[in-house]
Amino acid sequence: MTTCIIAEKPSVARDIARIVGANSRQDGYLEGNGYLVTWAMGHLIALAMPEAYGFTVYKAEDLPIRPNPFQLVVRQIRKDKEYVSDPAALKQLKVIRSCFDKADRIIVATDAGREGELIFRYIYQYLDCRKPFYRLWISSLTDKAIREGMANLKSGNHYDSLYYSAKARSEADWLVGINASRALSIARKGGYSLGRVQTPTLAMVCRRYIENRDFSSVPYWKLSVHTEKEGLSIKAVGCKDYENEALAQTALATLRSQSQLTVESVTRKVTHTAPPFLYDLTALQKDANKRHGFSADKTLSIAQSLYEKKITTYPRTGSRYISEDVFEEVPALLRKIGMPLSNTLNRHSVDNTKVTDHHAIIPTGETPSGLSTDEATVYQMVVNRFIEAFSPDSEEERMQVRFTNGTNTFTWKACRQISLGWKAVQKDKATEADKKEDGDEQILSSLPSLTEEEVLPLVSAEITAHKTKPKPLYTEATLLSAMENAGKEVEDAESKKAMAECGIGTPATRANIIETLILRDYIRRDKKAIIPTEKGLAVYEIVKDKKISNAEMTGSWELALAAIEAGKMPSEKFAQGINSYVGTICEELLSLSSEQKSYPVYRCPKCGQQSVGIYAKVAKCRHETCGFHVFREVCGIHLSEDNIRDLINSGRTPILKGLTSKAGKKFNARLVLGEDYTTSFEFENKKGKQGGRLS
Repeated sequence: MTTCIIAEKPSVARDIARIVGANSRQDGYLEGNGYLVTWAMGHLIALAMPEAYGFTVYKAEDLPIRPNPFQLVVRQIRKDKEYVSDPAALKQLKVIRSCFDKADRIIVATDAGREGELIFRYIYQYLDCRKPFYRLWISSLTDKAIREGMANLKSGNHYDSLYYSAKARSEADWLVGINASRALSIARKGGYSLGRVQTPTLAMVCRRYIENRDFSSVPYWKLSVHTEKEGLSIKAVGCKDYENEALAQTALATLRSQSQLTVESVTRKVTHTAPPFLYDLTALQKDANKRHGFSADKTLSIAQSLYEKKITTYPRTGSRYISEDVFEEVPALLRKIGMPLSNTLNRHSVDNTKVTDHHAIIPTGETPSGLSTDEATVYQMVVNRFIEAFSPDSEEERMQVRFTNGTNTFTWKACRQISLGWKAVQKDKATEADKKEDGDEQILSSLPSLTEEEVLPLVSAEITAHKTKPKPLYTEATLLSAMENAGKEVEDAESKKAMAECGIGTPATRANIIETLILRDYIRRDKKAIIPTEKGLAVYEIVKDKKISNAEMTGSWELALAAIEAGKMPSEKFAQGINSYVGTICEELLSLSSEQKSYPVYRCPKCGQQSVGIYAKVAKCRHETCGFHVFREVCGIHLSEDNIRDLINSGRTPILKGLTSKAGKKFNARLVLGEDYTTSFEFENKKGKQGGRLS
């Protein structure tokens, strides 16, 4: 009997092939011992775009587009101005078809989860395969896990509900994204992109920006006092906020007329702090952004590179735990990375129930070599977190003291480290961000002996001015947190519970969502902050009161999809609801007035009128007799709104990086506006500047 095993990635296929004895390398698969082991290369098959159904032009009367049935196509890539089948996908699909034809049965070894199931089922359906298939369901790629999984295969139909859930999600995303984008583009005569995930994310960024921009600071004043005990200087902060400076000054004068403070209460307790959980992708991205300024996309790229170099595990995971079988390997892994732990290993990050598609990101034990500086940085983060996770809890003694002068109360907090535990791993590497998280707690080698009703001298007192602060603008780290924890803003208890597990997007897609919004010129990076562009704010103003921008929608979707996965809801019922919802979306968006300004308008450098609009593909003067225009697609890159604005206002852009010549070579240059209002390139070299006409 010949068995075909299909994995999601070549690296996984090689691991499985080694276990089953398929050691003969062929083009696109491995063979041996009665097995053909091949791979899918991710999403080889996808839902066809509207053009495949004949909807080549944006027309209101065509909406909503509801394919029935949906067509499947080989993965598409953009070539010139159209989409064509990816040659690499076609080649591997031919290999898979050949393996399926030769096999008596198929073992599905794509990732153990919703998307992995969909990847296989779409291939199986597209190839019109009828061979029986079985599921290899594993959470790790250890030899032991693979062998146990192979010994406990389940019939493919056992996972039908998982497939129905994945298919429902895929089709719903298509229906909402395609129809909402087309409806808004038609209504506002521009190029817009809306989506189930990207639009709520844009809404979060815009809301936070507007709150921050429009926030009015309110001043207030606080009292603080200095006292001493056993040679220790103690600064205690007043519990009361004064809204009026004069009242604060009066209270200060009264305080300074006194010479002592009384200890009102003393609280001491020993606390144990568990180590942080292992990294999932989102947690790694957040820390890398906070500590090193890496974008989420950059961190994902580095983590993928480390995975391919076999020194860390699969990066696109949403779990911060490992399973029991992986835990058995931890002592050996710690020895391999040169950090054996003498203590009983902490089981804080071990939970079989919290591992689905993949376990947390951990080192493999392979010796790293040839790493770039950034790769070494991320690898060390993974290693440090791995050591921390299995180290003992830290132990601290904490103290909180309240002082009073009879009128005002003051608080002082202090902490003594009893045992560092996991904190010893990075004792000397605490960042400023980490220190801020410690709050106003004073770190001491020993705590003073203070008792209630004890009287201490009042050494000095002062008043400090403060202002209320708005919620800070999102950084990439805090935006990832907001996406991950979107359910916290949902009032409905069931929706909140559903979203607590998923949030907006998935760990694997969140970086791409942020980058997509940047590419579409909806948001931009401003130093460390993430802020909306004028175009992004314009879109937000249009959709802010629509359900498509509300995180609660994602919560209700996840509830329904979870019900389908559990076999408690037919996917047809969900599809009916989505179809109805899409109709409402189209109706709402198409009814929008096209007269409302959707893009900002700028002064035309040619005719001098306030008449240049920036659109999806071009910036142009609205006066027909003028004719001034600048295409936004230049040598393979998309000019941002800021680029266009610089060009119009100052006659030149900053250096544009990653331009591609007709010969396919990369180059950097400025785009400059000539006296005839056409554009050309300006190159910088050691000898000076060179100009080149852009036709």
